[in-house]
Amino acid sequence: MNEGYQVTMENIEGTYVELEPLYRQHYEEMTARMNEEGVELSPYNPRKEVYFKAGNEGWLLTFVLRYHGAVVGYCNIWLTNDMHNQDLIAREDTIYVTPSHRKGSGRLLSQRVHAELAARGVKRLNVTTATDLRVFAWLKRQGYKHTAHHMTKTF
Repeated sequence: MNEGYQVTMENIEGTYVELEPLYRQHYEEMTARMNEEGVELSPYNPRKEVYFKAGNEGWLLTFVLRYHGAVVGYCNIWLTNDMHNQDLIAREDTIYVTPSHRKGSGRLLSQRVHAELAARGVKRLNVTTATDLRVFAWLKRQGYKHTAHHMTKTF
């Protein structure tokens, strides 16, 4: 099922040129869905210097999903310490798999992310579903718990 797929952890600055088209595609999909909810997002304009600095300092992990060497997905994870108890926790920044590769490769990507976070001693991973709400049911099947609602108010 996952033949030809590989997930590696890579430095975001070093792989940004390959990832950027997918970042842009992901943003377009997310913007379209948010517009359906009446939430308008500003044009795509990433803060690359912040991502690069965090990646180089080890606070942003970038996992890259490749199919026969070509980038077809990614996951960016922020690491931090919980303000209330200092546990090492993680927050998904973005996770994306191109539409033509969404039949099982996301599981491979998430397994690699989960294994890396567990090996680092991370206590919790928080994820928000924004681009495709159907992912919510998939996350529950992966063992995620519904612990909060994410609400957006625009000004």
